[in-house]
Amino acid sequence: MTTLAVRTIDALRHEHDDVASVVSTFTPEQLSGPSGASEWSVAQVLSHLGSGSEISLASLQTALGEREAPGDDFNRSVWDRWDAMTPADQLAGFLEHDRALVEAFEALSPEQHASLEVPIGFLPAPISIATAAGLRLGEVAHHTWDVRVAVDPAAGLLDLSAEVQPQHLSGDLGFLLGFLGKADKVEAPVVLALADSGYSIVIADNVSLATEADEPTATFSGPLEAALRLVTGRLAPAYTPAGVSVTGNVTLDELRQVFPGF
Repeated sequence: MTTLAVRTIDALRHEHDDVASVVSTFTPEQLSGPSGASEWSVAQVLSHLGSGSEISLASLQTALGEREAPGDDFNRSVWDRWDAMTPADQLAGFLEHDRALVEAFEALSPEQHASLEVPIGFLPAPISIATAAGLRLGEVAHHTWDVRVAVDPAAGLLDLSAEVQPQHLSGDLGFLLGFLGKADKVEAPVVLALADSGYSIVIADNVSLATEADEPTATFSGPLEAALRLVTGRLAPAYTPAGVSVTGNVTLDELRQVFPGF
């Protein structure tokens, strides 16, 4: 069986190739038009992903000893440069820098997967390659959905990303649900079984994703990718697949309040 690092890097490759194919057909109007992110155009989403890939690659290169650790103003300088680009340049820059990041992950050896630790500015300690790739995938999978849904309202997350992300969110990246979820939006604790996936969203003092939880108090019926989009605030009624429902001691609308998104 392949490792989590390998599966996650493979998912990043699928994400890059898929969105590159999608945006190759975009007109200038579509590029400047609305995305699935309510406050950003498609180009702005690509700018966010492109600047993020540049910053992530710098962290990976630091771990590899290929460069000095970036200074305190590095991230802001990258964001400012990308914000000043035209939509066409944001698209081209995203394709270039995201490809470079994916290729850098792909070039790592199994030994580096096991031993290398990557410094991330907002985290107190370096993280493994699997976790670093998973952190990037969490951004990419949902923001590429923001791009794809601009031309396909029925779009979902890519299959491989939907398969890999829960492994990270129920493990080393579980802390992210503490930022994404607002546990105080429900009146009583919830153990939400995600169909037959084996995962449950637990809403109590905080929010977590569990593989072993108490008996469910509610059930989410629908594809796992839709549950993941719910967690990132991307399951508005217009983007909810037919057949998705929630039964038990919480409603789908209440869950949308728990997960306002980013």
